[in-house]
Amino acid sequence: MSEKETLLLGQVLDIHANPFEAPPEAAARYERRGAVLLRDGRIAVTGAADALRAAHPRANIIDHGDGLILPGFVDAHAHYPQTAIIASWGKRLIDWLNSYTFPEEMRFGDPGYAAEIAARYLDLLLAHGTTSVASFCTIHPDSVEAFFEAAAARNMAVAAGKTCMDRNAPDGLRDDAQSAYDQSKALLERWHGVGRAIYAITPRFSPTSTPEQLQALGALWSEHPECPMQTHLSEQTDEVEWVRELYPCKKDYLDTYEANGLLGPGAMFGHAIWLTDDERARLRASGAALIHCPTSNTFIGSGLFDTARAMSEGQIVGLATDTGGGSNFSMLHTMAAAYEIGQLTGHALHPAQLLWLATEGSARSMRASDRIGTLRDGTAADLVVLDLASTPAIAQRVDGAETIWEAVFPTIMMGDDRAISAVYVAGVPQSGAPELGADSGHSREVNPLIADSLGL
Repeated sequence: MSEKETLLLGQVLDIHANPFEAPPEAAARYERRGAVLLRDGRIAVTGAADALRAAHPRANIIDHGDGLILPGFVDAHAHYPQTAIIASWGKRLIDWLNSYTFPEEMRFGDPGYAAEIAARYLDLLLAHGTTSVASFCTIHPDSVEAFFEAAAARNMAVAAGKTCMDRNAPDGLRDDAQSAYDQSKALLERWHGVGRAIYAITPRFSPTSTPEQLQALGALWSEHPECPMQTHLSEQTDEVEWVRELYPCKKDYLDTYEANGLLGPGAMFGHAIWLTDDERARLRASGAALIHCPTSNTFIGSGLFDTARAMSEGQIVGLATDTGGGSNFSMLHTMAAAYEIGQLTGHALHPAQLLWLATEGSARSMRASDRIGTLRDGTAADLVVLDLASTPAIAQRVDGAETIWEAVFPTIMMGDDRAISAVYVAGVPQSGAPELGADSGHSREVNPLIADSLGL
């Protein structure tokens, strides 16, 4: 037996199947008193606490009491350089870029500033239970270096890339087709697959790239199809019209990417709200992912993404904060917004569906669900432990819960960083987690009806 075995005790909720394809309750396994065995930074097995304690008597024990153990959250679309401008007032997409984003991104030509914000951003993610993210950087290679270096220092699995723009951006934030290719290739060769880093080829979106630049990045992707490609698609109606003016010979917005080799498995399209039926069909057939950014879509007035429709079509869908157009770093807050948007589009998403989107759904979008976003044996021990009674308002709601879903839903809707009891990255406890060997069981009793409701 490895001396590095650690046994985490608590409530364990394993959403082992896609809850959009099976009844949500049937897609999950719940242990009222469960355990997750960690070995050398990976999940070895999950199950009932008593059985795993008996089978592994020499494992270090960390008892999270009534804490709910889940995969760490995965944020499938964000802009770490917008950390300092999150929650800026009153703009729509194009004005947002010109008034807030571009002036802030100019500052990332300073490697020191890039390093400062990268560290701040990743620490904020961990404080909110997010252990992996796909982030845009800026056009500056140093911004990419800073992000990957900060992630490596925390051993986080992240995807990121140099944002490429060669038009409709200010002086100092434009590259060109050749430099976008050359610099992206150099960064890819330096970082992709090093440690837990994933390089993402990253044109910002068609309005800020000429056809020549999109073609160059499509060529780079064809040379490295193992990498994801991330960009934006059909976020706002005026943006869609702008693309039509810039690309009059293309049949639609998606065609600006498709014609340049930027559509296929591993493509991650942020927002994807205002799609035609033909675009939807081509996206599904291609194996690309649609990334739902609910707080951003409401905060800057973009529109309502129909999650239930996309899932029923067989689309790959991830969930994301879209920092800083999104108004919060928290995936709990993002799940709450996704639920509210679901209500407006006619579908009340089940808690299992929300949690799955924020973990395995986003990991699938990044083509990384074999490594992150689940509790499957052999995957990285990136975990979050939720306190389901983190505030008086939530606690009084949970006191009446009769199922695990009634217990976790108030935290999805009202929880914040206070609900993050512990975070593990590759099995290593981050801030807020107790020391190895500690017994930190909480005194609250778990409502036995939660277990009874699932026949446990």
